[in-house]
Amino acid sequence: VQLQASGGGLVQAGGSLRLSCAASGRTFSNYRIGWFRQAPGKEREFVASLSVSGGTTSYADSVKGRFTISRDNAKNTVYLQMNSLKTEDTAVYYCAARSLSNAKYEYWGQGTLVTVSS
Repeated sequence: VQLQASGGGLVQAGGSLRLSCAASGRTFSNYRIGWFRQAPGKEREFVASLSVSGGTTSYADSVKGRFTISRDNAKNTVYLQMNSLKTEDTAVYYCAARSLSNAKYEYWGQGTLVTVSS
């Protein structure tokens, strides 16, 4: 499956952005989708993930209550709604997909840059 992340940009602290991850190739609805981010000089970290059905979500503690992950299987797209953004949310955000039989994310998008200014 090929993934294309978009929606990044420059936003002031307290603002909102919605990232999109468009998928093509294999049956999108068979994959669990995750969002990860990597800030300058830091390791890549998990942000959020979503089950195949969309019924089960998981979030990093740092984004709980502020970010929401959702999917539209009909549009082959996963979204990450980011509210109350903080300067520490500045990073390149990546979406990734893994099949149910794989514990690791197999497919990665190219990343989209989110910059939060104070």
